[in-house]
Amino acid sequence: MKHKGKIPAKFAKCPATQKKWETNLYFIHETLNKGHSMIGAIVGDIAGSLYEFHNIKTRDFTLFADYHGRCARPTDDSVMTLAVMQSLLDAAADLPALPAATVRRMQEFGRRYPHAGYGGTFRRWIATEHPQPYNSWGNGAAMRVSGCGWAARTLDEALAFSDAVTGVTHNHPEGLKGARAVTAAIFLLRNGTPVADVRAHICKNYYPLNFTLDEIRPSYDFDVSCQGSVPQALEAFFEADSFESAIRNAISIGGDSDTIAAIAGSVAEARWGVPDDIRKEALSRLDEFQSETLKDFERLFGK
Repeated sequence: MKHKGKIPAKFAKCPATQKKWETNLYFIHETLNKGHSMIGAIVGDIAGSLYEFHNIKTRDFTLFADYHGRCARPTDDSVMTLAVMQSLLDAAADLPALPAATVRRMQEFGRRYPHAGYGGTFRRWIATEHPQPYNSWGNGAAMRVSGCGWAARTLDEALAFSDAVTGVTHNHPEGLKGARAVTAAIFLLRNGTPVADVRAHICKNYYPLNFTLDEIRPSYDFDVSCQGSVPQALEAFFEADSFESAIRNAISIGGDSDTIAAIAGSVAEARWGVPDDIRKEALSRLDEFQSETLKDFERLFGK
């Protein structure tokens, strides 16, 4: 069986990379992702960027509208999501090559977009010559891993990819756990696992999800830890009935709105896809380099 995705031309020019892709099973198996866009995390990030420091506690707002004099835009969540996607392309989804590819691309993308809103420790990691993991449990681990859920053939492989791209920075057990939870949800949903079964899997293996959004909304506050924001983002998906509903749920609780919405959006697209009008609006806010990176990933893993 030949893979329906097309090797991006910029990589096909490299004989070594082309050979790896042609011999790696990733690029000769039939993909299960036909027709899917892979922009969910980016949509959530852009929509939530308006409310990260100006929380709203309602689902009634206009997506992508200006707010407090700010325009909805891609932040560090989008930049690093794209960097991980590019690292999966570079490594030809080959696990041993993935950590080094991730370091290289995250540093490249981070330096290309230095004002995307990185935390201080990660900003220093981007700039250092020999970056090392720094035992972080921050939710940056979970917002960037959606590509791992789409590139894998099995759940175990998806989790291995997640560990590989996460451990280069967020090697704390809670950081790895948060990234794994999101990756597992995406992989299971895109392979047709019923939502109730996905919820049961998350509750058994990662977080109990013993709350509702209505219960936590009045008091929920800014929390950048995986353990304090990934469960909330997942619950935003589980209480939704559409992709847009998941984004609205995520933003409505406040807190680290762009990251929570990025996580919820990455999971929701695996269930419902992304509506064309929302995809078009999000793409209009990416520059050419960002949109081409996304499209390269979609061409290979989404067709």
